[in-house]
Amino acid sequence: MQPIISRFLLVVAAVILLAACSGGETNVASGNRLGILHFGNGSEPQGLDPHVVTGVPENKIIRALFEGLAVKNPYTLEPEPGVAQSWDISEDGRVITFHINPEAKWSNGDPMRASDYVWSWQRLLSPALGGEYAYMLYPLANAQAFHKGEITDFNEVGVKALDDHTLQVTLDERTPYFIQLMDHYSTFAVHPPTIEKFGKATDRYTPWTRVENIVSNGAFRLKKWELNRRIELEKSDTYWDRDKVRLNGIIYYPTENVVSEERMFRVGQLHYTNSVPLGKIPVYKEMPDSPYMQEPYLGTYYYLLNTLVPPTDNLNVRKALSMAVDRDKLNATVLKGTNISAYSITPPDTLGYYPPRLFSYDPERARALLAEAGYPDGKGWPGLELTYNTSEDHRKIAVALQQMWKDVLNIEVTLTNQEWKVYLDSITNMHFQIARRGWIGDYVDPNNFLDLFLTGGGNNNTGFADPRYDEMILKKAPRAVTKEERFAVFHEAETLLMEQMPIIPVYTYTSKHLIHPSVQGLPPNLMDSLNLKYVWLEDIEQATETDD
Repeated sequence: MQPIISRFLLVVAAVILLAACSGGETNVASGNRLGILHFGNGSEPQGLDPHVVTGVPENKIIRALFEGLAVKNPYTLEPEPGVAQSWDISEDGRVITFHINPEAKWSNGDPMRASDYVWSWQRLLSPALGGEYAYMLYPLANAQAFHKGEITDFNEVGVKALDDHTLQVTLDERTPYFIQLMDHYSTFAVHPPTIEKFGKATDRYTPWTRVENIVSNGAFRLKKWELNRRIELEKSDTYWDRDKVRLNGIIYYPTENVVSEERMFRVGQLHYTNSVPLGKIPVYKEMPDSPYMQEPYLGTYYYLLNTLVPPTDNLNVRKALSMAVDRDKLNATVLKGTNISAYSITPPDTLGYYPPRLFSYDPERARALLAEAGYPDGKGWPGLELTYNTSEDHRKIAVALQQMWKDVLNIEVTLTNQEWKVYLDSITNMHFQIARRGWIGDYVDPNNFLDLFLTGGGNNNTGFADPRYDEMILKKAPRAVTKEERFAVFHEAETLLMEQMPIIPVYTYTSKHLIHPSVQGLPPNLMDSLNLKYVWLEDIEQATETDD
């Protein structure tokens, strides 16, 4: 697929005014000239440790700083060589041998070795680290047992360094998506001496990720981090494929306020926005040669339900809340028709898999369920708090659901917004009753959505636990001989999950960005996956504006 980067009609008054007032170039103009990409990144990142963080804002920075054994081609999403220049897969699919590129180096010049991966994967799987993404390595033989403390000898886990340039992986079962996992930041290697310089391998948020300390291995390296202002990266001179990297640097901006982010784009301060204000989407859609890009996106927007605290510990309450949400109306009004109503966790047509649909918008049934739970027409309702991370669009959706619950169920729900890091802590520690959540696929397979709800899983923040579900996801699905058999197991598991309703699915995402026409090599894809080593900027000056 070729990049969909259109030329759009020029309206330069805002840029001229800004330049006149500031006496200098816009970020876009100087960035095009100098090869510096100005990038709206949503929230300030929680951190830059690949084994500790969990968010999309972190992902976009870490995948520029680090590189995995394999990377995703941004046009096809197929795995291609990264640190591993090639790999061999045994006939039964259970043994994979990665051949490390002899030219792969750390940013301090140290050669990358297969043993770096053994050390790094032991770190991620160590219970003491508390890595929420440790389950990504569960396909490795004995990885889950080690992570749960059932065995303590890491030599029993299915990863070995045969020599400096040969890493051998043994899986419990054939895992069709395993090579895709090698482009997820949780599986990246970190530099062992740097980690150990600042504490134990399992210490979290030590100074090793500071500008003056960090050692990485990607196409870019960390140059500056001004908290809540910007993070600057520069092209790495030790990266093995540096001759193909055309950007000289990237500047990431925290842009939680989507209204301000859109204005920054409009006056030439950003090449790329993380999102677009819902109210501005119709305006941009009507523009000829618009900078607005909307594409299907492998992700689900939903609300977590804490099944361990009242009143959401009551299954009938959970079902009533979900059935009282008119998703089609929400999409047609608040969301401006930009998304697809969701009734389960897995997006439809994920590799041809379609999830079950066990319910719909049903006000009468919702009221009956609430009455069965002991709150007829909302009488005796103890109150409920909905938590979301700070964002105008998240607020609009929360307000819409708050009103639906009032109209249909006659109950009061209060709204609480939290800054990104505080919100993540609340989710991790389950300090909420209902909380906004979004999950973007890390690889194209239903398993990536369904393994979220494994008992004790690092991203299972609902309290849901069912050994039958665990057995289906961890044992039955991997042992399925055909795709059809595997998907049948997933369908059965997802049916069990949604019968228990630990989440309220709201919609299937689309990606929505404003992209300046000077940006090249950034194609849309189902995962909204960025590989900035392929991106370049044309030296042109263009801008657009819309009504405020």
